[in-house]
Amino acid sequence: MPRVTLALVGAGLRGLTYARHARDTGAGEVVAVAEPDPVRRAAAGREFGVPAHRLYTGWEELAGRERLADAAVVATQDRLHTAPAVRLAGLGYHLLLEKPMATEEREATAVAEAAERAGIMLAVCHVLRYTPYTRALKSLLDSGRIGRLTSVEHLEPVGWWHQAHSFVRGNWGRSDTSAPMLLTKACHDVDWLVHLVGSTPRRVSSFGSLSHFRADAAPAGAAARCLDCSVEADCPYSAKRLYLGCLGDADSEFWPLSAVTDTFTEEGVERALRTGPYGRCVYACDNDVVDHQVVAMEFADGATCSFTMSAFTPMGHRRTRLHGTHGFAEGDGTSIRLVDFRTGAESVVDPEITAGASAAERGRGAGRRVPRRGRHRRRERPGVGRGRESGEPPGRLGRGTGPPYRRGGHRRLVTRTLGAAPRTGDDTGPHLQAIEVIRSRPDPAPSRSPHPSGSARSGSSLCLGVS
Repeated sequence: MPRVTLALVGAGLRGLTYARHARDTGAGEVVAVAEPDPVRRAAAGREFGVPAHRLYTGWEELAGRERLADAAVVATQDRLHTAPAVRLAGLGYHLLLEKPMATEEREATAVAEAAERAGIMLAVCHVLRYTPYTRALKSLLDSGRIGRLTSVEHLEPVGWWHQAHSFVRGNWGRSDTSAPMLLTKACHDVDWLVHLVGSTPRRVSSFGSLSHFRADAAPAGAAARCLDCSVEADCPYSAKRLYLGCLGDADSEFWPLSAVTDTFTEEGVERALRTGPYGRCVYACDNDVVDHQVVAMEFADGATCSFTMSAFTPMGHRRTRLHGTHGFAEGDGTSIRLVDFRTGAESVVDPEITAGASAAERGRGAGRRVPRRGRHRRRERPGVGRGRESGEPPGRLGRGTGPPYRRGGHRRLVTRTLGAAPRTGDDTGPHLQAIEVIRSRPDPAPSRSPHPSGSARSGSSLCLGVS
């Protein structure tokens, strides 16, 4: 099969991830780059072997030429998706569009209509749909293994340091320059849950607030920047500890450190923390997005779903519990625990890894550990290595092998997704490894929920209409 030629629009972390995966799998070749930052533009040109006359200062310059590639990867900032997507679709480029599709409904409609007019393929990077884990879980639900689905519990554990990096100090900290956090971070989850259930909800409600990363929560003695702070050593959100701890680890230097500086030395990091946004105290930023939010959904058949997004967790895989009339399923992003109400039997499904290790993981794989929930669990067939426990922070701080967002969390699945072609029609079932019955009698002890307990503080509320 001939390789797909790609124009990379936005050579930031997401754009590079998709472009590298296309290259490394042999599925695609980058032939043009549009990036306003001259350092990133030049670096992407060198990495992908793009000649100087195909390096553009922005999408407008690229769109001013005749079509140069089969498809375009549009990975600009969230509020800058619509214009390049509409224009490039009009030129005949097929589109891989980074999520969220747009930050307003009218703009999302404009993109969809442009794709329909041009007759091109438009794919939004809701990549969780296409992982082996999701295919396995969806197949189990559709085959009736747990009967009729009645309710779902879902947790998105953002992670304390990831919240501080991306949603307090970083580009997604303000809803007026990016979008509400439920859209920028958790559109993956909402899309995924609707995909699992198989229909859109008829009623939705949501509540959330910014409860901690505010000036009134600052400890006594806190300074405007971590480098000047007398209480920095005791702060969970210390920028100095986080970013200096990334040095020397290639994965951590790619993310999160490359968002902070392109000089990977102690002096370079401290200079960036002294002058840039990532050195600010988390209690003295201009952020306004929530740090926790819940969403409740009711579907036409009466099934319900509760979804929690929280900053105050270790960072790791999403966790989901599905309650059916004939069984129960619990997933952690890597394996699925099943309980059959008719027999009391418990089994574990380990989805077959249909694509190899991502570019970020190459050379680091060991044997994937199945999470242990009891002494009856045992290691199953090895797959892609997970590195350290996914809740740990990156680099030296975690004494591990890289940021959990890329190593043990869903970034690993993001970079794998483009290598596994989505299935169509009725062929949605996954390739599964053997389902092994662990216990043949009911377990008298109640299962421990992976969700954090505790009451939520009252805050702002949002009611969403679903068309």
